[in-house]
Amino acid sequence: MTTTIQRNLALVLLLFSATTGAAQEAVKTLPVTPGGSDYPEIRRTIKGLVADQEIRSIRETPLAGLYEVTLGAEVLYISKDGQYIIQGDLILTKERKSLTEERRGFVRQEILKTVNTSTEIIFAPKKTRHIVAIFTDIDCGYCRKLHQEMAEYNNLGIEIRYLAYPRAGLMSDSYNKAVTVWCSTDRKQALTESKSGKTLKSKTCENPVKAHFELGQKLGISGTPALLLEDGTLLPGYIPPARLAAMLDKKI
Repeated sequence: MTTTIQRNLALVLLLFSATTGAAQEAVKTLPVTPGGSDYPEIRRTIKGLVADQEIRSIRETPLAGLYEVTLGAEVLYISKDGQYIIQGDLILTKERKSLTEERRGFVRQEILKTVNTSTEIIFAPKKTRHIVAIFTDIDCGYCRKLHQEMAEYNNLGIEIRYLAYPRAGLMSDSYNKAVTVWCSTDRKQALTESKSGKTLKSKTCENPVKAHFELGQKLGISGTPALLLEDGTLLPGYIPPARLAAMLDKKI
């Protein structure tokens, strides 16, 4: 019986994971209390559990006595006295939506705004209809498949903005390949050649690869490709051009 309940809840969460523009706006307007010394019991509890994590905000939820805490791009819930913590989605049943996923999306948007586009490798169409940020790994098979179809994504009006995410870490061969690409005079060409399997002459310079990787970790990314949409929705894995375009069009 427990398994059935868990399976049904998982299905509900999947159905509620898509957010609308109106819902996102509603999340933005709720009061947020970043920094400061408000809610001391909550802050002491969180810091005692994850001292290295920045508390981005604390705010009330629609449930009396339950508060929302954002850590990086993660969202959790805690009682005002700090004695109880809940990890999971807070679902508004009448509206059939996850308030937690809405909040995650908004926080991801805010975090992504900190990225300077000059550090990204951008493949833009003649007329941009949608922008998708993609955390990519040079050696990832599905990342390569996605890149091979770049012309089709662009033809559908999708602008791809690449950020580096060497899955094996900062001491890996994939990291070195990413640094070489980002240090190349023609980054787009270097990325295309490297993703095709060509070995490029190693290069080093001041580059954003480490910063991109750490940003991806903050956003909770563990695999590639990881697609981050303009509304903050995070989609893991390869999505064919036509299907991605249809998904993006539906969000407008």
